[in-house]
Amino acid sequence: MPNYTFTVNGREVTVDAPADLPALWALRDKLGVTGPKYGCGIDVCKACTSHIDGKAFNPCVTPVADLEGHDVTTIEGLADGDNLHPVQEAWLEQDVAQCGYCQPGQIMAAVALLRRTKNPTDAEIDEIENVCRCGTYFRIREAIKSAAAKM
Repeated sequence: MPNYTFTVNGREVTVDAPADLPALWALRDKLGVTGPKYGCGIDVCKACTSHIDGKAFNPCVTPVADLEGHDVTTIEGLADGDNLHPVQEAWLEQDVAQCGYCQPGQIMAAVALLRRTKNPTDAEIDEIENVCRCGTYFRIREAIKSAAAKM
């Protein structure tokens, strides 16, 4: 099998895998990075949302070969040591999580949004397509607004 070398959360890694293996399984099964969650495998729920070179992507539908030479950040790499990212802090302050399953993907999508726009409108926040089965969308919106004010 071919090898693919890329960076995950600041650490260079090499994965021996078929080119078409979804990046989600390379992250979770081969590297032990379990923050990105499997929800659907077809880019609908977006529970696996992570970043590639600072932009949101969904590893459930991205072949591991596409990660070659890129920087991947998952929820595990978002904080700076013990210092949470402002979006993570806002999530806690707004008590967003209910079951918590979708939260890593929700947070990563929110960080990507705030990188694109410093003060997102409700319409821009609504463009985030990550599914929350518990329906905490109001708290998600409030957390994004709170994080935006701090960033």
